[in-house]
Amino acid sequence: MKHDCHYHPGDPAKWHCGECQVHYCSRCMPDADTRQRKALCPKCSKAMRYLGAATEVVPFWQRIGAFFRYPFHTDPLIVIAICTLVPIIAPANAIGLIIWLVLALALFKYTYAVINRTAEGHLKPPPVAEAFTGSGFSIVILQLLVFVLMGGLIGAAAMIGGPFLAMLALAFVVLALPASIMVLAMERSVGAAVNPMNLAVLISRIGTPYFLLYGYLILLTLASGAAQDFAVSHFPLWVAQPLAGFLNSTFTLILFHMLGYLLFQYQEELGFASDIQDAESLADNHQRDRSSRFDADLDMNLKDGNYDRVQSMLKDALKKDRDDPRRLGQLYHLLAARNDTTELYRYHPRLMAWLAQRNDGDGLNGLIEALQSVEPNFQLDDPDLAVECATSLYHRGHFKPALRLLQDFHKRFPNSEQLAPAYLLAAQVLANGLQQWEKASAFLAFIQKRCQTHPLHGQIDAWLEQARNREPLKGPKASFQISD
Repeated sequence: MKHDCHYHPGDPAKWHCGECQVHYCSRCMPDADTRQRKALCPKCSKAMRYLGAATEVVPFWQRIGAFFRYPFHTDPLIVIAICTLVPIIAPANAIGLIIWLVLALALFKYTYAVINRTAEGHLKPPPVAEAFTGSGFSIVILQLLVFVLMGGLIGAAAMIGGPFLAMLALAFVVLALPASIMVLAMERSVGAAVNPMNLAVLISRIGTPYFLLYGYLILLTLASGAAQDFAVSHFPLWVAQPLAGFLNSTFTLILFHMLGYLLFQYQEELGFASDIQDAESLADNHQRDRSSRFDADLDMNLKDGNYDRVQSMLKDALKKDRDDPRRLGQLYHLLAARNDTTELYRYHPRLMAWLAQRNDGDGLNGLIEALQSVEPNFQLDDPDLAVECATSLYHRGHFKPALRLLQDFHKRFPNSEQLAPAYLLAAQVLANGLQQWEKASAFLAFIQKRCQTHPLHGQIDAWLEQARNREPLKGPKASFQISD
């Protein structure tokens, strides 16, 4: 069953808290340990159930093309080639028969590895070594035992109830065979693979898609038989034999991959969880980033309407790092949205510095208007910050607020190195923004008289000439001279 994240509708859920009955996506749980499948609920701190890819996996009927491409990856092609071509060149004696049996076992083992790996979320084929090394060959014997027991079930039904009951038993065996193969692949138990209750439960939990898959499997089997018959009928034996073997192995891998994918798709209904494993990323390193956990908590509290809690979290974070630009921005947007002028005034030096660094003149203008509602004669106490903010306001066309920040600058900061830049900026605002050339000339004359040691003093005559000619006052000229 598909579940969306409670906080991000449209994003598939990855975790579920049984206590809170809330589904979370990966964005809500950046610190979760997906490898160990462990995570604690952000609300109640209880362990949550990992849903894996159950809520985002593409239905198998939308991946038909991918199923048919599956056997043509390098590893399965090598396995098919070995298991098809080697028996042809093997000697026609007991040694050749042994070789044929070993390769048949290897191919059969590989097909069951396909089911297991696909169910675990590996959408790429197993490596060649899966067919010829390690344990797992016992699966062939287990499958033979399943076939024997199923045959015995049909025979017992015939003896007890005659042909009618035998036909019913045969129909059930044929219908349940894919389910039996899936159970055997996952549990490695003959008893579980032939238990009618187990098979019925699996089929019922998957529901209608099981019968849709069953139809695909029948079509695959018919297509495989027709292709092999065509090869035998239209090609010489030395070509037909390997071609028929190749086709049979290819269709078998497609079939088993589809069975594994059905398990993967319905993992939640079947009581296990797995995720797509082939797309390796650096997610695990990112997941343990505490900053991401903090952002996720902020996001969830905002969407729950816990604005006081969010504000408290941000203020605590700024106690640890008072100039963190990310937290300052989040606090600014929250306070502005809440129109909390008291807190805006409390944090205004840092908030204005953050806005000025971003050259956000519009934001500065809005913040100053909010601050003036608390203090009508608001002024900044930091000369550097006043000039920086006024510059941003000027560039965004907020001329009067810029002049207000620079008002009486020489009285408030008589010894500041920013005096000349402040009044040059005031002159530019007056001349370029408000076309008040006489007032602009007065500020320039003040710089010429009072700031004789400042580097800007040497260009005052040029600016005064521009003001007399009612020309835009240009900024300081760039100099590429290197002092001795």
